[in-house]
Amino acid sequence: MRLRTKAAVAATTMLGTGAAALAVGRVGSGAALRPRRADGPPGFDNTPLTVHDVGVDRITLTRTLDTLLPGTYGLLGADCHAVVGEPLRDGATTADTVARRLVRITRGDLRPGARVRMTPQIHSGDPGRALAIPYADGAIPGELGPLPAWFVHGDRDTWVITVHGLGTTREHPMNVLPLLHRLQAPVLDLAYRGDEGAPRSPDGVGHLGATEWRDVDAAVRYALRYGAERVVLHGWSTGATMALHTAVHSPLRRHVCGVVLDSPVLDWRATVRALAAGRVPSVALPLVERAVEGRAGLDHAHLTEVVDPRGLDIPVLLLHSKDDRVSPYGASRRFAERRQELVTLYTGHHAAHAALWNADRPRYEEALRRFLTPLV
Repeated sequence: MRLRTKAAVAATTMLGTGAAALAVGRVGSGAALRPRRADGPPGFDNTPLTVHDVGVDRITLTRTLDTLLPGTYGLLGADCHAVVGEPLRDGATTADTVARRLVRITRGDLRPGARVRMTPQIHSGDPGRALAIPYADGAIPGELGPLPAWFVHGDRDTWVITVHGLGTTREHPMNVLPLLHRLQAPVLDLAYRGDEGAPRSPDGVGHLGATEWRDVDAAVRYALRYGAERVVLHGWSTGATMALHTAVHSPLRRHVCGVVLDSPVLDWRATVRALAAGRVPSVALPLVERAVEGRAGLDHAHLTEVVDPRGLDIPVLLLHSKDDRVSPYGASRRFAERRQELVTLYTGHHAAHAALWNADRPRYEEALRRFLTPLV
C-alpha cells in the first residue's frame, strides 16, 4: 500500500505542473497513436516471454494468462517466428511454465533462452511462401503514394479487401486466406499508411482509422478498376474501424455489399485508455485522451457518427470477444442491438483482442463462411 500511496502522490505532484502534464499526455498518446511493432499486438501482455525448452513437438514458455489461452498463436522473436497450438495437459505445465504444442518453426532458430511475444499472426512471409497460394504483388495508388498489396485471384465478381489492425501487419489477414481461397473470392490484402513499404502519415502518427480509411477507399477503387463488381470489407481492430468509415463515407460505398468487423474500435476513448494503461498513472488517462484528440486532430462528433449503425444499409458480421482488453465488447453488443436486422453478432470467449480466429478457428470460419457465401 505504501508504494501505491507514493505513486499516487508522485502522480499528483507531476500533474501539478503544466510541463509534466504535457509530457505525460505525450507519452500516453504515443502508445495509442504510434504502437511499436516490437511491443507486439495490443491485448497481449507486452512483457517478453522466455523460451524454457524446445522439443520436437512441444515448447515450454513462461506461464502467463496469455500462454494459457486456448487455440493457435504465433510466437514472434527478434530473429524467429513459430506457431504454437493448445496448452498441453500431460503434467508438463508447472507453476512457472506452460507447455504448448509446437506446430512449426516458420523462420529462424528457436532456442531455450530466446525472448518472444505472442501474436495472432500465425504466418510469416507472403501467401506463396506461407500458404502455397499463388498471388501477385500490387501497388495501389493512394493519396499519399503507392500502397503495397497482395492480390489472390478468384473466380467471383465480389472481392474481399482485408485490413489488418493495431500492432500487426498484412500477414495477419492471411489467417483467413485459405477459407477465402476455397470460396473462390479474389482477395486484396492491403498495407496502408505507416506500414512497412507504404507512405507515412504526414504527422507521423496514426489516427485510429479516421484518416487511414482513405487507403481502404483507394483499394476499393483499385478493385473496381480491375474487375470487381462488388466488395466485402474485412477488418480487424482499427482496420475494422477503417472498413466502417469506408462503408459510411466512401463515394464508392454503393459497391460495398458487406462488412466484417473483427474486434472493432467503436469506443476510441476506451481504447486509448487501454493502450496507455501501464505507460502513465491512471489519474493521467484523461490527459492522454485530450492529447490524442489534439495530436491526431480527431473529431469526436465525426467518430461517433461513423460508429452509429443507423448509417448502414448492408449486412454486417461483427465478431468480438467478451475478454477483449483493448476494445470493449459492450460497444459491439450495443452496435448490434441497434440494427439487429443487419448485424450478426458473433461472441467469443477466452480470446485476446483481434485473436478470435486463433481461439476457435472452426467456429470463426463457419460464421465467416455463412456470412460470405450469399455475398460472393
